[in-house]
Amino acid sequence: MLLDFTAAVNIMALSAVAVFAISGALDAARQKMDILGFMLIGTATGLGGGTLRDILLGNLPVFWIREPVWILICLVASGATFFIASKLASLTRTLLWMDAVGLALFAAVGTQISLKYGAPSLIAVCMGVMSATFGGICRDVLCGSNLTLMNEELYITTAVAGSSVYLAFDLLGFPNSYSLIAGFIVAFSLRALAIIYNIKLPNPYRH
Repeated sequence: MLLDFTAAVNIMALSAVAVFAISGALDAARQKMDILGFMLIGTATGLGGGTLRDILLGNLPVFWIREPVWILICLVASGATFFIASKLASLTRTLLWMDAVGLALFAAVGTQISLKYGAPSLIAVCMGVMSATFGGICRDVLCGSNLTLMNEELYITTAVAGSSVYLAFDLLGFPNSYSLIAGFIVAFSLRALAIIYNIKLPNPYRH
């Protein structure tokens, strides 16, 4: 049965915030932080992209101030990660895949929310990309890690693709749940292929 519009958006948005919070907590684990460090980095990562999107769209106060449950989601997800991170075979590899899932989810959800608030198509795609990448930037900066988006394999390109596919499906009149799922699948699939096969865009400045 097709998910209704509100349920589809809520599930995707909740998943995006939780997954990015986990990715932030995994980076905190690599830096050997305590549980409060996990929660701080996880919350900044989970909420960063949506916060930037809301500020730029003038959707104030931002979503987690209007509905503090989003902070709770981040705290629970990152706190739980504190107790399981030590059991993971590779923190770096797990972080990379959690980031890929969060990137794909936020690319679709960020685009949808931007269209909901009246953003033109191009701006909606830009907001989708910012939503998908800014949380990871916050995580990497706070942890002093190399920026994930600076990796040579496809990264921002995958967010652009996911956002654009959401927009295309929406313009063609598909149900919103289909548009969200399509945007996620495209963004995640491209990012996964890039991780597995080290796929890069041509770059004459790369040596």
